[in-house]
Amino acid sequence: MTLRKHAAAIFRAALAAADPAAAVTRYLSRRNFSRYRHIYVLGAGKAGASMAQAAERVLKSRITSGLINVKYGHTARLRRIELNECGHPVPDAAGAEGASRIAAIAESAGADDLVLCLISGGGSALLPLPAEGIALEEKQATTRELLACGANIHEINALRKHISRIKGGQLARLAAPAAVEALLLSDVIGDNLDVIGSGPTAPDASTFAEVAAIVAKYKLEVPASVRDHIDRGVRGGIPETPKPGDPLFTRVRNTVIGSNRMALDAAARAARKLGYRTLILSSEIQGETREIARMHAAIASEIVRTGHPIKPPACIITGGETTVTIRGKGLGGRNQEFALAAATDIAGLERVVIFSAGTDGTDGPTDAAGAIADGRTLARHPDAQRFLDNNDSYHYFEPLGDLIKTGPTNTNVADVRLILVSQASEPARRPKA
Repeated sequence: MTLRKHAAAIFRAALAAADPAAAVTRYLSRRNFSRYRHIYVLGAGKAGASMAQAAERVLKSRITSGLINVKYGHTARLRRIELNECGHPVPDAAGAEGASRIAAIAESAGADDLVLCLISGGGSALLPLPAEGIALEEKQATTRELLACGANIHEINALRKHISRIKGGQLARLAAPAAVEALLLSDVIGDNLDVIGSGPTAPDASTFAEVAAIVAKYKLEVPASVRDHIDRGVRGGIPETPKPGDPLFTRVRNTVIGSNRMALDAAARAARKLGYRTLILSSEIQGETREIARMHAAIASEIVRTGHPIKPPACIITGGETTVTIRGKGLGGRNQEFALAAATDIAGLERVVIFSAGTDGTDGPTDAAGAIADGRTLARHPDAQRFLDNNDSYHYFEPLGDLIKTGPTNTNVADVRLILVSQASEPARRPKA
């Protein structure tokens, strides 16, 4: 079996460990919900469909009703919970309409009821309920600015929470005095409760002042209504999001049921079964995609030359989520750009494969999860720098057949990156067509 096939097998093991349906089933099966008069299932995220299926299997007729915003195409057949398809990564009118209905259901819950929230990666963009005075189009423009500027997920979500009526603990505030049980599939570094899906049921540690600093840091050209809203928040003219210690959280429980680290651990087990010496470098990798890619390429080169930090056959695994500063007009995503940037630095290394893919099956606005590269990638398609300069990694890898296409995976625990280095006697070979 080739290095490329091994990389695909290791990634599949990571996806299996991130199965949200299994995680929801395990959690709900251990809980007793008999004391609640009504159970409302609400939420948002790319894994919403499979999480909802699991909730229906366990709770059955105990569910009064439910509504979950999901990305277009990420659906499933359900009986009691409605799935509302909407836009991601830029929110759209369908998402806003669904978020408004979710807020209304939460507000209708009483003290004897349970609001079960199912939140997964992408939940922030899929739950757009703009603050008073901000139009959806203005929130869309702000989201585009954020995605293009190179801000990390923590910064993006801090701003999203403060121009929303539902994020940053505000869904929990709407649901009070009902009990709230939130099951979280984490796609963020560190699994911070207030960052996953922009923390609709978690205390929010970020402030309007920090959001103003983010706008200034990246010189964001946000709409006037957004800037005015932030300025009024800084001056105290708008209530802050609920903070740690707020009494409303006494009836709220947030539980992380799946994470990037869990996926990486499963990938490591699969790699060891395939005979690799394996090292999980970190599940918290973040930063500019091209720089992180070149760091990975340097590690691959070091393994080939010196056998450090581990000897071949070697598998280095990393997770987290990098950011791309968009300067061109091409098509791609952070994982495809990672693979292309790495390819330029591993050119000529015959025993190396570098793989990067998103666990949600979607990398940027494309139908690919990521891409794979080896030491011969540049020889097969030499014009890599032009494609990098135009942020056009998709069209670089497409003719090579080196895009990773999984289709919607119905999960999302950030990205999985692999460096595979074979022994000198076992050079990497492309599989026959």
